[in-house]
Amino acid sequence: MQSFARSALCVFLLLSAFLARAQDGYGTIIGMVEDVTTQKPLADVIVSATSPNLPGEYVVVTDAQGHYRLPHLPSGKYTLRYELEQYELYERSAIALGAQRTLRVNVKLLPASMGRTAAAAPPPRLDVGSTTMGVNVDQEFIKRIAVARPGAQGGPTRSFESLAELSPGSANDHYGASINGPPASILPSQTVSRRGVRTPPKEPQLVLGIVEPSEPTPAPVSPFHMYFQGYGVNPTVNTEEERFSTFSVDTDSASYSLTRAYLERGSLPDERAVRVEEFVNSFDYGYSPQRDAPFNVQMEGFPSPVRKGYHVVHIGVKAQEVTHTERKPSHLVFVIDVSGSMEMESRLGLVKRSLYLLVNALDERDQVSIVVYGSTARQVLEPTSATHKHVIRAAIESLHTEGVTNAQAGLELGYSLAASHFVEGGINRVILCSDGVANTGITDADGIWNRIREHAEKGITLSTVGFGMGNYNDVLMERLSHVGEGNYAYVDRLQEAHRLFVRDLTGTLQVVAKDVKLQVEFNPKAVSHFRLLGYENRMLTKEQFSDDRVDAGEVGAGHSVTALYEVKLTEASKSLGTLRIRYKAPMGGASKLIEKPLPSKVLRPAYGSAAPPTRLSYVAAAFAEKLRGSYWVRTLSYDTLGSLWQELGQPLKERADVVELGGLIQKARAMDRRTDRFEAFAPVSTMDFDRVPTLP
Repeated sequence: MQSFARSALCVFLLLSAFLARAQDGYGTIIGMVEDVTTQKPLADVIVSATSPNLPGEYVVVTDAQGHYRLPHLPSGKYTLRYELEQYELYERSAIALGAQRTLRVNVKLLPASMGRTAAAAPPPRLDVGSTTMGVNVDQEFIKRIAVARPGAQGGPTRSFESLAELSPGSANDHYGASINGPPASILPSQTVSRRGVRTPPKEPQLVLGIVEPSEPTPAPVSPFHMYFQGYGVNPTVNTEEERFSTFSVDTDSASYSLTRAYLERGSLPDERAVRVEEFVNSFDYGYSPQRDAPFNVQMEGFPSPVRKGYHVVHIGVKAQEVTHTERKPSHLVFVIDVSGSMEMESRLGLVKRSLYLLVNALDERDQVSIVVYGSTARQVLEPTSATHKHVIRAAIESLHTEGVTNAQAGLELGYSLAASHFVEGGINRVILCSDGVANTGITDADGIWNRIREHAEKGITLSTVGFGMGNYNDVLMERLSHVGEGNYAYVDRLQEAHRLFVRDLTGTLQVVAKDVKLQVEFNPKAVSHFRLLGYENRMLTKEQFSDDRVDAGEVGAGHSVTALYEVKLTEASKSLGTLRIRYKAPMGGASKLIEKPLPSKVLRPAYGSAAPPTRLSYVAAAFAEKLRGSYWVRTLSYDTLGSLWQELGQPLKERADVVELGGLIQKARAMDRRTDRFEAFAPVSTMDFDRVPTLP
């Protein structure tokens, strides 16, 4: 027994000595980042450390006081990079870090406006990806193009699932657009029956009574070769015919960051890429936190600044919060596209940097696995505890491009890995990182949707994160996330990755309510007409609200859902209607119902009388409506939109994301040369604010 004790003691001493020597080779870099002009600390600065002795990048973010800390770095020479929107990129190289040393590196960043010259900007650089991994143009492909629009050549209307099979490119870019007129998404191209079911127009040449030109007019070609689907623009509904408005919630944000990427590259976004609800839900409105109930509801309204005779009603729903320490343990399986089209810094390079950020935010509760796919799929990292960050970072650093794009093989291997290492009672999430191109593998759309649904029902959800401009398939990425009961985001820069994977990590990963549906029943005595802004591809019938078999949206911890209505009031009434929320627990089961009244006392006398966050939601929605050419904002000029942004007031107007919104409005104003497509047959001076005009 004494011999065993002495042996154990020797092993312990040897292990301690080894660990001590291992620690000898490491040091720490700390510092503070300030604005060079104001001397104020800068929060959310992305600080990246690289070194020949370090696998991958070490990425951290400054706190509210501008401080950052890079611990446990191998000794050697480092390059530090500091990035923050609205500021010039700054690098410091040849920083020597010794063993067991703590080195302080303080920096001051220069605002971008001070560092730019007045010289004309160069043409935007389009990262269109590899041109060697395109789609083979064969007879089968030509046949698919021939039926890419509803009714073309007598062909059938394409289903959403079959739409997602098509690969992006100029030939497929215009699904959902009329060949004989403007894109379908610019018109309120659905009518509403008395039962609330939306149906397309019977005649392909007639859209709500608007006759399209008889001579063929080619649809505009996007310089980015992006692939989107338009869903029309919600009509205005008469409450005498239908008083119910029902939709599935959506907390995605991809449309807003995609639009930002377009504008920052000097181009207006494709109108079909603009989804109003994703613009609105990209901003934080400061809803009160909720700890003891599934949802907290806030409402406010004001007279519409641009639609005569209408009020805007803002409805905000905040989900129950979960603290960082309360978050469930997770197994995250990253399925990463490494095909030839990802071979750019803005694609695979940005994926790698985004994952470095995430790894630093995880802890001992979490496991990470990595699968990659090109022509085939393979496992790069087996399930590994997040405490072994150096192992995970080394796996990320090893990623490189290879082959064509077999997304189906990657997803099947990722799901297999998630299922074989399922965390009971935890978060089991597959995260697809891709440009959305799928030019081989997904040939049976219904088959892959069904398999993804089956995994979601068993507790393995799917999030999709898009990267890259050019040859990008927004349709496929959005659809995959909806079927997989996850969320869809688009990362155009590292700050967006920080928001998704660090700041909102718990909400991104932990679902607190699934199959969430919202329904507003308007009081016909108080409201004669209404229109929901956005959610066109999330609309449900009145009957589907109570049907638990109908799939709907998921809401993460602390996430909020905001919806805006335009309503036309009639006689004074205490109630505008009733809001209903139906949801299921994260693991499913029967749905539960919450009802809240919509009292008329929430209406303010003017736009300026509403709370600044309420005004912000309207500016975001109006900007989206303007970009997608909605009929209902014809009277809204960019000057007026800019004025509405100016009226947000301090301190909200100084918040970084709100400043950015103002800048994007100005960028769009400078490049928008579109004419009013309705003016020839419906002059704006005689515009009817209740209905789209018809020709006699």
